[in-house]
Amino acid sequence: MLRSRTALGGMVTAPHHLAAQAGRDILRDGGNAVEAMIAAAATIAVVYPHMNAIGGDGFWLIAEPGKDPVAIRACGGAAGAATPDFYRQQGHAAIPSRGPLAALTVAGAIGGWIKAAEIATGIGGKVPLERLLADAVHHARAGVPVTKSQVELTTTKMAELKDVPGFVDTYAANGIPAIGDVLKQPALGATLEHLGKVGLDDFYRGDIARSNANGLAAVGSPIALADLESYHAKIMTPLSVRLSAGTVFNMVPPTQGVASLMILGLFDRLGVKDGDGFDHVHGLIEATKRAFIARNNHVGDPDRMTIDPMALLSDENLAQEAAKISMQTAQPWPHVAKPGDTIWMGAVDANGVAVSYIQSIFWEFGSGIVVPETGVLWQNRGASFTLHDGPNQLGPGRLPFHTLNPAMARLNDGSVLTYGTMGGEGQPQTQSAVFTRNVIYGQDLQEAVTAPRWLLGKTWGEDTTSLKLENRFDPALVEQLKSCGHTVELVGPYEDMMGHAGGIRLRKDGVMEGASDPRADGSLSAI
Repeated sequence: MLRSRTALGGMVTAPHHLAAQAGRDILRDGGNAVEAMIAAAATIAVVYPHMNAIGGDGFWLIAEPGKDPVAIRACGGAAGAATPDFYRQQGHAAIPSRGPLAALTVAGAIGGWIKAAEIATGIGGKVPLERLLADAVHHARAGVPVTKSQVELTTTKMAELKDVPGFVDTYAANGIPAIGDVLKQPALGATLEHLGKVGLDDFYRGDIARSNANGLAAVGSPIALADLESYHAKIMTPLSVRLSAGTVFNMVPPTQGVASLMILGLFDRLGVKDGDGFDHVHGLIEATKRAFIARNNHVGDPDRMTIDPMALLSDENLAQEAAKISMQTAQPWPHVAKPGDTIWMGAVDANGVAVSYIQSIFWEFGSGIVVPETGVLWQNRGASFTLHDGPNQLGPGRLPFHTLNPAMARLNDGSVLTYGTMGGEGQPQTQSAVFTRNVIYGQDLQEAVTAPRWLLGKTWGEDTTSLKLENRFDPALVEQLKSCGHTVELVGPYEDMMGHAGGIRLRKDGVMEGASDPRADGSLSAI
């Protein structure tokens, strides 16, 4: 099995090698980890369009040496015209998942880049914005070979995307691409070049904003220029939970960050001694169920929530919930899943600045809408709103529920771990597997990422709510899980549905240990 790569000068991990290299090159140019991540974020939006875009949202955790991280919430709210009545009047009982009416929230990702750039400057960053976006501009114009996962998702989703304005012209102009075909995105390249020259704020309050607003209006999206002009990302204090191994941090609502932390907080109280056995896997699955029930009951737009998410992470609540977990019997399931398509990336620089970042368009290819003048693919994150009353009901300016949740930990041994994954409902589950294997049970980080994983519930268009296990698990463990009541479904050995995880652990001695997921098209780049 592959072992973690090590370095001293800096490290970037991403699900596409060109994004990891773009971030690494910024570190080589003297940039810090935040600047490297902006470069990687711009590049991944070009080279991995089925998973993310600058028309999507983003969430950051950024930690300076010796300090707890700060969070950037870069998710856009619903358009002013997006109301339940707007959809009902057009004959919809639910928000469409594709097309113009699915493109109903402001894209927040670049707003997050703006805040991240401010933080980068505050810690000594001096790399010009034009340089940070240069690799992305180059790849958009020169083209990039299409990956296996993009081909597969273009194929499987073509029926629902073929009539969406701009989709075929951009991603399948000559039919469904083959692996290695070159995808050129000249309009997107021009947009990124313009932003590099005049500043990122132009995306919301400039020429690019007007072009996007006009293009969206032309196809029937409710997003207006005023919605873009009023948007700003926010710097916030992340959620945290104290574990026996250290403190873990994650994103605030409307993300499911609280669920990721609850899983680890509950599992920490189960006292499981050995990794990758029945108690480990079963314990994490049962902790996931308790966390998902709490998440679904409470998490939505933070202004409409009736509970402080930190109350779910209190010692008292975690002890009560852990006591409800049986280590012999599986709690009955299924559960309504939260889908999502996303990328996670991490970066650490030689000064010890660590970044955990997620960028997403919700479903694969988002709404499918591509604004022709700007080349911007728009997310369908607003499709997660409901039209009925509740914490996630649609309303002007409201924030939809997000599966996104970048993670970071400050550990008792003095190390810092930045880690995460894509995968919608699977994100908290994969995070828990990677964290416990590496931190609690001492596995090498790359081994922890590569090892077989599980997923409870639906994801990636699957209709079943079973417990899905990669078929590399010990057959005896599979039988144990079945015998205690889990409905088990075996899947392939390195399944996309299990997420594209990664991580970087910065040791106290300054050595960085990094990992990338063999399930993705990515790599780890270091100096």
